[in-house]
Amino acid sequence: MVDSGTVLWGQAIAYTCYVIGAMLLVGWFSYRVTRTRAGGGVPPALFWTFFALLVVCGVSLHIVSYNTIPWSPTDVHRDSIEADKTFLIEVENHEFLLPELPLQIDCHDKVLFEVTSHDLTYGFGLFRADNSMLFQMQVLPGHTNDVLWQFQRNGVYTIRSTEYSGPRGYRMIVPGAVEVTGCPAET
Repeated sequence: MVDSGTVLWGQAIAYTCYVIGAMLLVGWFSYRVTRTRAGGGVPPALFWTFFALLVVCGVSLHIVSYNTIPWSPTDVHRDSIEADKTFLIEVENHEFLLPELPLQIDCHDKVLFEVTSHDLTYGFGLFRADNSMLFQMQVLPGHTNDVLWQFQRNGVYTIRSTEYSGPRGYRMIVPGAVEVTGCPAET
């Protein structure tokens, strides 16, 4: 599974190039539309060619980047994947109740986080040491809330609520909540 930070940078570059290209085409098209000429405006064939080009580029970008999303294969084949570890986490009164601290995870383990809210809607996000988000989900009371994740890198992660749950929600942070070990050292 590719790290979500790597995917984020790759998609940021690809989508930035796409948006710049689209803006240049829109600018050119606007310039051509507003110019007066004897024939009167832009021919319909040119407009529909422009429109089709934007659609093809946008859809192609999504298709090409689909397989780079680290959680896609896990979500698509979820029913046939067996979790190596499951952590039952409860949330109540603006507090995460963890079964142990830290949650110990071995490298390449497929981990199921089952989070239950007993009162409000919360968020459950796992954050790296540099405060970038690894993943997150919304936690609704009375519903099954779980996420299956396979860890590829050693690290200590912080759990934070990623949803507004009232004025006390900003304090819902558990530093050093998850510890992943056993991955080969990065070079």
